[in-house]
Amino acid sequence: MKNWILYSIISMCFAGITSVIAKYGMKHISSDLGLAVRTSVVFIFVITNFMVFQNIKEISNLSGRAIAFLALSGVTTSLSWIFYYKAIKIGEVSYVAAIDKGSIIITLFLSLIILGEPMTPRLLLGAAFILAGMLILTLK
Repeated sequence: MKNWILYSIISMCFAGITSVIAKYGMKHISSDLGLAVRTSVVFIFVITNFMVFQNIKEISNLSGRAIAFLALSGVTTSLSWIFYYKAIKIGEVSYVAAIDKGSIIITLFLSLIILGEPMTPRLLLGAAFILAGMLILTLK
């Protein structure tokens, strides 16, 4: 198995656990406080991971353009997390997570338009199934 597939599967498993744990942890607090705690822990883990497993000299490879795009990604991630936590605080995690995974459709479209990645029939069929599954789970 290729490393990127293994990493993706591990990511999927942790992501699936994350929302349920977060919902449980926010029983008596606001979504904003819950997200602040979570994000603080994420920051510590990410910095530790970089310091332990990466060459610190890699920082010199950062360009202004890379910093700008990564910062913009940080803004969009933050907005996504803020609204996701508000949604799981008041809604059912299973439905919120299903809608949130609709982001895959947006990612596929933008990867085609912006990154020029290939759009194959297999990818389109998979996207259609993801969209259909999301609609089946969320429409009442």
